[in-house]
Amino acid sequence: MPLGSCELKKCANPRVVRSTPQLLKDLRTLKIVVFHPDDSDGRQLTQQLQRIGCQVQAFWPPLPSLPEGVDVIFLAVRPESVDTEFEWLNEEDTPIVIAVVTYDNPTIVEIVLRISAQAVLPSPIRSSGLLSVLVVARGLHAELKTLRRHAQKLEAKLLGVRQIADAKDVLARTRQITERAAYELIRDQAMSKRVTTEEIAAAIISANEILSIGLP
Repeated sequence: MPLGSCELKKCANPRVVRSTPQLLKDLRTLKIVVFHPDDSDGRQLTQQLQRIGCQVQAFWPPLPSLPEGVDVIFLAVRPESVDTEFEWLNEEDTPIVIAVVTYDNPTIVEIVLRISAQAVLPSPIRSSGLLSVLVVARGLHAELKTLRRHAQKLEAKLLGVRQIADAKDVLARTRQITERAAYELIRDQAMSKRVTTEEIAAAIISANEILSIGLP
């Protein structure tokens, strides 16, 4: 049976519906700080970010501490900034940092690496490219945070494994039992007290250290 004209059009030009990525959807919720001199580049950057819909504050020179709730920092990188210590870079949850660079030389590259910028925006500032830089930097920042959390979990797990091994050794020596029996004792204590085996192991190690004080 032949297809009708409408059905042929649907087959020839199928509509592909793609959802807007979340990184694009919530741009209007971003709180952005622009650390840039009040020149044509600084004004252009601020205006373009406002057109995107971001909440923008501009300062120069950079502040020693950040306003509350900042998501993204655009930082003008200058040769005179080579010895500048940005204290907010040492905070636990540092916002996304995007370097705005005018010069392309080893000194500037060194600063960009030191501040761990997630992206670089070249000067002069243009309307094209800013949105892409912002979205890509946010995606990279989110991925790095996920990797850090994963690494922290692995470190905690390895620490727990070492603590359990040390606790088994303590029990094996002090109670003259096998390591298997020592582990079963740790496990039983953890179940009865409704805590993790790592917590019981840490308590055993701590108690052993206290009891060993002053002993030869």
